[in-house]
Amino acid sequence: LSLAAPKIDGVLICPGETFSLWQLVGKCKASMGYREGVTISNAKVSSGVGGGMCQLSNLIHWMVLHSPLEIVEHHHHDGFDLFPDYNRKVPFGTGTSITYNYLDYRFKNTTDNTYQLCIYVNEKELCGELRSDAPAEYEYEIRTENEMFVREGEEVYRLGEVYRKCTDIKSGNIIGDTCIRKNHAKVMYDIDDSKISVTGEKI
Repeated sequence: LSLAAPKIDGVLICPGETFSLWQLVGKCKASMGYREGVTISNAKVSSGVGGGMCQLSNLIHWMVLHSPLEIVEHHHHDGFDLFPDYNRKVPFGTGTSITYNYLDYRFKNTTDNTYQLCIYVNEKELCGELRSDAPAEYEYEIRTENEMFVREGEEVYRLGEVYRKCTDIKSGNIIGDTCIRKNHAKVMYDIDDSKISVTGEKI
């Protein structure tokens, strides 16, 4: 992450332009200093050079969700809940999956404003800012509803919907409240029976 972040830090996305993560970062090679990290493929956790890069796309995606920028390419770790929640700070289902040169994360600036991504790493955290050359007109809230664990046959699945609410800052009027993701993810870890809903109760 400390190698990739500077390649994105400070980039401007002008009106009409499309941001591509891999176009800026390029392939993560050991010869460039990238190390082994966690990779996820076919619902299995493994390791590979440059593993963990999805943390970078996750951060960018989270910021873009709180802006009027238009997401044009976004892939999920579809269908699997791989790890139990531990100090979760963002809703389940808002992550990303990227694989060089196949799965990219891209968004387009369809506004009249210029945006800037600032990405940096400190001793413990990956940090980011999304800046604009004009004050924001809207604020955004991302939340989950109807989230629960259910048993389907011999398997347990995590269900829920992710909503994105847009509010006009000046008037306080709600512009839209849209379901952007419906989760139906197979749980890949042991879970206590007490957490599995039998009556449709939420988590």
